[in-house]
Amino acid sequence: MDSANQPQTSVEPQGGELVRRHALATRLWHWTNAISILVMLMSGLMILNAHPRLYWGHYGSEHDSAWLVLAALEDTAFPGWMTIPSHYSLADARLWHFAFAWLLVLAFAGYLVWGLLRGHIARRLHITRAEWSPRHILDDIVEHAKLRFPTGAEALNYNVLQKLAYGGVLFVLLPAMILTGLAMSPALDSAWPWLVDLFGGRQTARSIHFIAAMGLVLFFLVHMVMVVLAGPINEVRSMLTGWYRLPKDKEAGQ
Repeated sequence: MDSANQPQTSVEPQGGELVRRHALATRLWHWTNAISILVMLMSGLMILNAHPRLYWGHYGSEHDSAWLVLAALEDTAFPGWMTIPSHYSLADARLWHFAFAWLLVLAFAGYLVWGLLRGHIARRLHITRAEWSPRHILDDIVEHAKLRFPTGAEALNYNVLQKLAYGGVLFVLLPAMILTGLAMSPALDSAWPWLVDLFGGRQTARSIHFIAAMGLVLFFLVHMVMVVLAGPINEVRSMLTGWYRLPKDKEAGQ
């Protein structure tokens, strides 16, 4: 039967029902992003092993004052099990890093275009005036602290903390990672010198790149904790197949 001829209903799905949650584009972006960030992080740690210090400004060397010293210059800051490759190779690490950086850029651009044109990002991440109120944000923090998660059809909507977290990743951390990465490229330094100046120097871009990466790591850790607490099988299935079983309201016996 043609869906246009089917009777329309305003009844919301109930707890326990299996519903469509994530579009294919969202799922493809999620896993491409996860794999790309993981490879870039591990290869980035190997690159950082070559000079485990961070500076502000245009220049940074062993004679300059670093704002962060991860290890002595003759030591290794990160062990092999955390890096790609596992043995020391700055050249190989850069190849891995740049290859997956371009994969991330292309996937990110594609997802943004799709999400903005289809209105997906606006629908999922728009924060209403009521949600911006300090009381509403505090209530959401308290509910998370008490491990009280939405049930029924309400579980399909992001709360304000999720919107802030996902919005921060999409519009702050990932753009900062991409732009600072471009600013550190010698070839692009010559073609677009204004990009380096935008960040106040190549070493500042390197520091911001590292800070943004640590922000993504923090997001990942919190995200994984929430997935486990909310029900990992249901959450992972929804991101693999798109289908999600709405949580039941235990108090209401739903």
